[in-house]
Amino acid sequence: MDFLLDKANNLLPSIWATVNSLWPSVVILIVGWLVIGWVHKLVVKILSRKMDYASTFFLGQITRALLLIILFITVLSELGVNTTSLLAALGAASLAIGLALKDSLKNLASGFLLVALKPFKKGDYIEAAGTGGSVDRLTLSHTYLKTSDNKTVMIPNSSLIHTNLTNYSTEPRRRLDLFVGVSYDDDVRQVKKILLQLANDDERSLKEPAPLVAILNFGDSSVDFTLRVWVNSGDFWALKWHLMEQIKITFDEQKITIPYPQRVVHQAE
Repeated sequence: MDFLLDKANNLLPSIWATVNSLWPSVVILIVGWLVIGWVHKLVVKILSRKMDYASTFFLGQITRALLLIILFITVLSELGVNTTSLLAALGAASLAIGLALKDSLKNLASGFLLVALKPFKKGDYIEAAGTGGSVDRLTLSHTYLKTSDNKTVMIPNSSLIHTNLTNYSTEPRRRLDLFVGVSYDDDVRQVKKILLQLANDDERSLKEPAPLVAILNFGDSSVDFTLRVWVNSGDFWALKWHLMEQIKITFDEQKITIPYPQRVVHQAE
């Protein structure tokens, strides 16, 4: 028993010395973590006044990452680690790290370009890299899209920089193009009149520029028309689906034929 008490008495100074040397680092870590959280929120709040959510989210992540690196180095320095040697070693290894993480660094650099160029903002519907969806957020490496069927798609930032990107939400108006073929036996003047009337009767169809109907092509089995209607971007799909349905219903009522490809087979006797 006396032996154990002696051991405890000998260990207590060591434990106390260890705790005494560690508590400043622990305090710095806790306080630094809280301060970083506060600074991150402040930066996001300030940036959100002039930037959209996607760009603000990206720059907020950059700010948080840099502050965490500074906090990490500060804590190590307080613990007595030679941070100068550590930074020198990291600098020497930067080439190897850069080669190993070249794709990640490319995505990071592309993220900065996306923030600078501002090709989209949160909520915009875009098509790029073979995918279409509404922009959800921009991170250090990927851009997140929400598809129309509520799927989340991650696209590397570099793919958005090095491919054609179409933004359907930048302009308040869009042109709706519908294509329909009718039989060669039908009266083209009647077809044109019907299509124009359907477009003009819908209040979602803009009157300026006025709807346009024209013969687009003489096909193998049909005369192909195009109907062009300008519409507010938010009404695009609703008007398209409505007009397609009304065209079919009206053509059926007016005995106008929408032909389909036919093949005639002659059998030799």
